[in-house]
Amino acid sequence: MIKKFIISACLLLSLVSFAQEGTSSPYSFYGIGDIRFKGTLENRSMAGVAVEQDSIHINLENPASYANLKLTTFSLGGTYATKNLKSNSGSASTRSTTLDYLAVGLPLGKFGAGFGLIPYSSVGYKIESLSAIDGALNRRLSGKGGLNKVFLGVGYKIAPNFSIGADVHYNFGKIETNSLEFVTNVPVGTRELNTADLSGVNFNIGTMYQAKISKKLNLYTSLNYTLESSLTSKNTRNISSVKFSSAFDVAVVDVLANQNEQMNVKMPSKISFGAGIGESKKWLIGGMVAYKKTSGQENSYNQASNVGYGRYGSVSLGGYYIPSYNSFSSYAKRIVYRGGIKYEKTGLMVNAESINDMGFTLGLGLPITGSFSNINLGFELGKRGTTNANLVQENYANFSVGFSLNDKWFDKRKFN
Repeated sequence: MIKKFIISACLLLSLVSFAQEGTSSPYSFYGIGDIRFKGTLENRSMAGVAVEQDSIHINLENPASYANLKLTTFSLGGTYATKNLKSNSGSASTRSTTLDYLAVGLPLGKFGAGFGLIPYSSVGYKIESLSAIDGALNRRLSGKGGLNKVFLGVGYKIAPNFSIGADVHYNFGKIETNSLEFVTNVPVGTRELNTADLSGVNFNIGTMYQAKISKKLNLYTSLNYTLESSLTSKNTRNISSVKFSSAFDVAVVDVLANQNEQMNVKMPSKISFGAGIGESKKWLIGGMVAYKKTSGQENSYNQASNVGYGRYGSVSLGGYYIPSYNSFSSYAKRIVYRGGIKYEKTGLMVNAESINDMGFTLGLGLPITGSFSNINLGFELGKRGTTNANLVQENYANFSVGFSLNDKWFDKRKFN
């Protein structure tokens, strides 16, 4: 049954990943868009903390975790996101629905494997600067698209408490932008269309270690490193003179020949480390830190003099609690209760202001009776950006649901 479900879900996500607009943020104009969370809802509900060597949940952050799987694991998750965009001159609300990940983990003795599809970045914005003054210059900007990752990884258990792993990611996607400039009360303007077809490969390596520090208490650590790489960006620029109506329906008057170029977009290296303590199948509290030397992935079509890309850094604290994982009398005691807090310095600088993200997360893991599978619910509340220097502050609330389904594959059948 799970195999049929995986095939159907793969077909669905392969279609949706090309079509979905995974964000509605003016900050997605910069770089290659908003960088999405890389992980399952189980980890996201703990603010990204992913340090435990779990045998039934896949960990997308660290490929060393695949070696600890005991059951074939299929994970799928999605999010309904709401935002309130606030500036000194006004506010607006947005909504979006996205599929966040599809992944399969396979136990193979001392080895383990994982593969799947996850969105890496999303572009989605509509910005306008309009004036009623005759002769004033007006602009309308919009963008859509993003980058996706197909990944394949292998983990190996060197010792019962120590594992290593590596995975390879193939990145692909398209970003499209539309810019219209015109003078007030003049129904003719200039339109610029940009399309960037992006592709490239990057590698990720990791280790996980756990040790007993008392009869019940365990220490967990996780170290992960993403190697520096680059994306090939095939860019096409189209500039034309257009007529437009009051509803901004556009008709082309004159068009220049397409301008084509190919460039490399740098993908900086990233290192993350996490540690935690806890009692197996009872509770865990831990933290994660991550660092990138630079956050920028600037392309030729979105360069701006008031924008800079500095160092990226993040810190998060989170954990879970299970009252009694094997309780027969109470379903509520078998529920996993999760929570966490996070702070992220994105590295993006606009008008000399740092664009930072902070928030808290909550989640529930609802076990499916008679199996190791579960349904996960998550909630995230936070803010990003600032209203200083004529910028936009985003206050967001995300509601997520995820499925972690387990089964046994590759069992040898015995006949009498």
